[in-house]
Amino acid sequence: MENEYTIPAETRIGHVHLKVSDLKRSLDFYCGLLGFEVTAHYGDQAAFISAGGYHHHIGLNTWHSKGMPPAPVNSVGLYHTAIVYPTRKDLATMYGRLRTADYPLTGASDHGVSEALYLNDPDGNGVELYWDRPKDLWPHDAYGNLIMYTRFLDLNVLLLELNT
Repeated sequence: MENEYTIPAETRIGHVHLKVSDLKRSLDFYCGLLGFEVTAHYGDQAAFISAGGYHHHIGLNTWHSKGMPPAPVNSVGLYHTAIVYPTRKDLATMYGRLRTADYPLTGASDHGVSEALYLNDPDGNGVELYWDRPKDLWPHDAYGNLIMYTRFLDLNVLLLELNT
């Protein structure tokens, strides 16, 4: 079947809504550590959080998950939520915050188009923190096809960004 519709280029993902087991613990992570701001509370069962005053980038709720264990790793479901920082220095700042809090990473990669830190939230939901390189620096092959890869990201070099 031929695709007769192409989604508009201006389309974007508006928000992600996560089921969590402990709302306060999740707010401590997303707001206390990552720096999001609460925009709305629904009692002790749900909260909406954002960056920069948007109505919400992330919804957190315990409606079907209060006190429940994390979802199994080897099952269907959300792989990770990706949070894009505007600059490499912002990503370095967040890495510094994670180091200070002794919060564990699950990975760190250079993808050619971006640099990323990977971690899990308190419920085991994957979180990717990254910045995109300027589009004119994205790698392409000889035919103009975009090249993405996963290579080592030197976190010590990332931290040097804080000195610039």
